[in-house]
Amino acid sequence: MRRTPIVLALLGALAVTGCSSGGQSAQSAPPAASSAAPAAGSGARFSVITHGAPGDSFWDVVKNGAEAAGKQYGAQVAYQGDGDPAKQSQLIDQAVSEKVDGIVVSMANPDALKEAIGKAVAAKIPVVTINSGADSSKAFGAITHVGQSEDVAGRGAGEQLKAAGVTKLLCVIHEAGNVGLDQRCKGAEQTLGGAVERLQVDVSNLADVTSKVTAKLQSDKQVNGVLALNPAIAIAARDAIKDAGSQSKLATFDLSGDVVTAINDGEVLFAVDQQQYLQGYLPITFLNLYKANLNTVGGGLPVNTGPGFVTKDNAAQVAKLAEAGTR
Repeated sequence: MRRTPIVLALLGALAVTGCSSGGQSAQSAPPAASSAAPAAGSGARFSVITHGAPGDSFWDVVKNGAEAAGKQYGAQVAYQGDGDPAKQSQLIDQAVSEKVDGIVVSMANPDALKEAIGKAVAAKIPVVTINSGADSSKAFGAITHVGQSEDVAGRGAGEQLKAAGVTKLLCVIHEAGNVGLDQRCKGAEQTLGGAVERLQVDVSNLADVTSKVTAKLQSDKQVNGVLALNPAIAIAARDAIKDAGSQSKLATFDLSGDVVTAINDGEVLFAVDQQQYLQGYLPITFLNLYKANLNTVGGGLPVNTGPGFVTKDNAAQVAKLAEAGTR
């Protein structure tokens, strides 16, 4: 994955081919102060606070993106993750008290974070929301949201599962209260044309996930499709399908090395890829540009990083990128 933002390429091109107001070519005009994007400088401090637990394969890629952008712009990036919205709020409050130059926050539970984000906005600290909570981002005062439309992604997953012959789908929800996960299931329900049943599990107990999915597949033979909403859940569901002796088709949201291998092996039909590396990289880029040049991005609309689909056709290419920690 390219780590240089598109805006850098555009600015570079303008520096070479642009004309001055007097009609001179840029080559004969006085040189600009810099042909690179404005940089906030090494003194900039940005805080990234997500609902992803440390060591989670998805959020590790987000972290990699944020840290790569920080390194590029000479900014300090502090990444912290906690699945408890109360603790996440405390981390936001701490960042505000430290007077950081910008905050990136994922909002799996927007209502629980509203007050803390409001304090950041009141302190004139720019906030970029990522991943979840797009519907609340603008209302909370964030300068933009970076992620994918979970409704759109869910509908895309439902269409592909329908094409694969799925008529009754088990949608496995691994985080209670995460609005984005419910949106994924609803989206799949809209396009599948069949029944969609939700199963609540705990992502921190994968053995229990396998057991619960196995039990459901054994008790309801009409279920012929499983949609996981997390890479670790996908692998647990794969094992459950084997344990139950089921022929159910399996698909998932988001990537991990194990998921890419399972796609290559024909155990998973596809993964809906929201390109989470960009959800770390782009917000730091946007905050850097805001601090250095007062730029805003999106015009009040989210900046979409997905959905894309990883299938057996492109899994081998994605696998190499996943090994590098960028997919």
